Amino acid sequence: MNFIEKYLAAAAGLERVAVGQEIRCKVDLVAAHDVTGPMAIQQFAHIGIDHVFDPAKVVMVIDHIFPAATVQARTMYWIIKDFAQQYNITLYDQGQGVTHQVLAENHRLQPGQILVGADSHTCTAGAYGVIALPVGSTELAAAMATGSIDLEVPEVVEVYMTGQPGRHVCGKDIVLTLIKKFGVAGLTDKAVVFTGPGIAALSMDDRMTICNMGIEMGAMIACFGQETPADGVAETIELPLEQVATVVACPHSPANVRPASEVAGTTVTQVVVGSCTNGRLSDMEKVVEILRHHNVHPSVTMLIVPASKKILAAMEQAGWCKILREAGAVVTNPGCGPCFGAHQGLGTERDVIVSTTNRNFPGRMGHGKAQIYLASPATAAETAVCGKITAPGTLPVEGGV
Repeated sequence: MNFIEKYLAAAAGLERVAVGQEIRCKVDLVAAHDVTGPMAIQQFAHIGIDHVFDPAKVVMVIDHIFPAATVQARTMYWIIKDFAQQYNITLYDQGQGVTHQVLAENHRLQPGQILVGADSHTCTAGAYGVIALPVGSTELAAAMATGSIDLEVPEVVEVYMTGQPGRHVCGKDIVLTLIKKFGVAGLTDKAVVFTGPGIAALSMDDRMTICNMGIEMGAMIACFGQETPADGVAETIELPLEQVATVVACPHSPANVRPASEVAGTTVTQVVVGSCTNGRLSDMEKVVEILRHHNVHPSVTMLIVPASKKILAAMEQAGWCKILREAGAVVTNPGCGPCFGAHQGLGTERDVIVSTTNRNFPGRMGHGKAQIYLASPATAAETAVCGKITAPGTLPVEGGV
């Protein structure tokens, strides 16, 4: 068995499992947010029990539309808050941050744990070796009630990483390169695992970015393993990291990936850095490195959306927020921001947006005709300064380029 199958077998109380086998696994953590939570709560009420399986293992986060942009959004907030109080579960509200970042910061994520989340990017936790499963509201309600989930053991595809990435290449470039290879549905209902000696060169932040966008390849599980090859996988793809270029996903698909140098010069009107994909401290540091020496182009609106309150506090303590604001960027409260397309920086049909978020499908961040490019924080920062898509390493900074 490969390590995914071993983890699933342990959670199901079985000695062995096989691809296609229907199993029932115990879960270690269940999570939902202000968009999916109310629907799960409604389904939970239909089950007709008066308790969750373990209040310490059920978490709700207000992150998608906070502060509330509509009356409906505020109503969903109250539904979740009332449920949390009634069942004594953990609630992260008042701008604590994005679900996936908050879980990583506040819960001891460990290899082999089973995390069930009512959000497609739950797979972010795979960076820690967690089997992180995105589910619908009905499945989440059942998990809250029973502490278990039924699933079919998936086929596993291995990405075996070797070498080291170039100076300006980061996790976003790596995962976009993989999405170009597999397409947005190439790994549907499969698990993708990342192994090989190359993973030692990747920070935890990079690993979270890569796993976060596993769902953009269709994968039901995205998980980092060991440096050794995985046993019993359906397919192994070797990825020499030194061959990965800085890239950009062009409208209107995360799989429409081209080298950043090929789209350089495209005029932009807005740049967004943040979200559960690239809103961590190392991402912000890349932006500060540029904006410490350059100002945002006068024709560009630049939004900085930290992934959590802890990250924002660290930015403030380091003096980064002052640097960003003085350079012309707007630092918002932690959360999903414009990524979800509900508030805080939506685009019109006139807008060309470069974003470090995870999706650029039509209408994702506002108007269906807004042009959205996905890029790394380094690419986004230099683009914001130049007012046009710019490959990282183009602008001079202190100590060289």
